[in-house]
Amino acid sequence: MTALPLASRARRAAFVSAMCAGLVAAATSLSGCSSGEDPDAGTNGVGKLSAPKIQGKASKAAEAASAVRLSGTLVVKNHTYTLDMRLKGEGGTGTVTSKGQTFQLLRVGEALYLKAGSEFWTHESGKGDGTSGQADETAAAKLDGKYVKVPEGDPAYQQLSGFTDKDKLLGGMLTLHGGLAKGDRGTTGRLRSIKITGDEGAGGTLSVSLEGKPYPLRLERGGHAGTVKLTDWNRDFPLKEPAKDEMVDYGKQLPTS
Repeated sequence: MTALPLASRARRAAFVSAMCAGLVAAATSLSGCSSGEDPDAGTNGVGKLSAPKIQGKASKAAEAASAVRLSGTLVVKNHTYTLDMRLKGEGGTGTVTSKGQTFQLLRVGEALYLKAGSEFWTHESGKGDGTSGQADETAAAKLDGKYVKVPEGDPAYQQLSGFTDKDKLLGGMLTLHGGLAKGDRGTTGRLRSIKITGDEGAGGTLSVSLEGKPYPLRLERGGHAGTVKLTDWNRDFPLKEPAKDEMVDYGKQLPTS
């Protein structure tokens, strides 16, 4: 192998040294930019606020929104409800599952309707003599797949209508308990978000959007009381009473289920 002249070796060594120095400088520069980057750049700025103020902003945004979709689970008095509801000021519509039974709810103004299969209406039947059971099955068959108007005086009205009331449902859910603190930034769905916690998570964890308006996006309720997603903010949906041939007005009280 022919040895390079001393001058050539010196020039090559200088070139390699300069190239390495340039790479190190570039890497250092990139690292410095990354470590000094503002995590709230390009966001709505709520990440800079204290946890109580973030919760306040999220609650106000939710209250002012015209519509929302709420899906997930709620545990109330040891009963687990799986919800997929679309809500707005004048009512709501969607499905609720409890104790293995799924039913649809529709509220337009003060009028509340429930629709379920015949098995829902006979879920607790079978007690008593055979004649009673046959009567229950006959009545249930007539209600199968029909909207049944829930009388306002029926004990079930207050409980069921609560699932269709945007302000009442969100007002009770979005309040975290205990001392509030900011958690990690990340993403919820496709949106950048920040978490706030109550009592280090024991009082609930709420993810709030860092993009656009600070809508609440996901709630983990304290005490393992369920997790819900909040999506489709301000996305309108049709809401009208069922046609006459689709419903049954049962009078002053729902059939016992």
